[in-house]
Amino acid sequence: MMITNPPPWPNGARCAVAFSFDVDADSVVHAAHGAAAPAMPHALAHMRYDPFVATPRLAKLFGDLQVPMTCFVPGWVAETYPSAIEAILKHGNELGHHGHFHEWPSKQSVEAERETLARGSEALAKVSGKRPRGYRAPYYGLSPATFDLLIEAGFDYDSSLFADDVPILLDNGKGKLVEIPVPASVDDYNQYVSSRAFDYLMKISSPQQALEVYQAEFDALREFGGLWVSVWHPAVSGRPAQALAIRKLIEHMQSVGGVWFATLGDISDHVGRLVEGGKWQPRIETIPFYKAPVLDHPT
Repeated sequence: MMITNPPPWPNGARCAVAFSFDVDADSVVHAAHGAAAPAMPHALAHMRYDPFVATPRLAKLFGDLQVPMTCFVPGWVAETYPSAIEAILKHGNELGHHGHFHEWPSKQSVEAERETLARGSEALAKVSGKRPRGYRAPYYGLSPATFDLLIEAGFDYDSSLFADDVPILLDNGKGKLVEIPVPASVDDYNQYVSSRAFDYLMKISSPQQALEVYQAEFDALREFGGLWVSVWHPAVSGRPAQALAIRKLIEHMQSVGGVWFATLGDISDHVGRLVEGGKWQPRIETIPFYKAPVLDHPT
């Protein structure tokens, strides 16, 4: 088996699938450009498509297909675009923490990062009635302190690492955190984004080409009992052609069967039950991975 320790999934499913979206809206523009952001209407409009058009469209699409979503939302976005959050919650989806202003955790002090976690959690709790249980680092920009802070704050899981094909546990000696890893290739920015406003110029794939990548990852993980997690953005994958490709992908997953569609919170709960019941033991990574440099200088 290519995956040597696949967990038993609920109801005998062959794999788990979690569709996650980073609902950034224009927080990324403000975070990157500060006082200059209001003078960037092209970039702002590009990202405001997210809460006004794409997120409600995707929430309805997934609701119609009866597939749950996990949406990682910066606190400022939840405060600024409540109707988009209402569309997400209307269909029973999960909200996860994604910073407050989509800040780079790795560029913050420990105290500033702790404050950002608290502020984002409060904003999400205010709009949903629940504190977020999961976290994804903006830009995947984890700091050396991030996991300690998440454990300190009582988070159940993180989903920021390309660490494995199944969930693992992160242990800092004071507590544990479920890591729900993502496949490195299942990020829509790599497929669809080419924008001078964001200095991100890539060859734009057709939705059919992108679908080949996403489906190939799914087919392999299904065969070997793994976990498939998307990392998509409504401003990118909520456009009509891209959303249609998502529908086709879900229909493929449903047609082959043996799939447990879940939120990331559901997956974290399932891992916890398996471990507590002695039914499965995930790989445990002690964090930090290294307490001292391996080399004093680059070779």
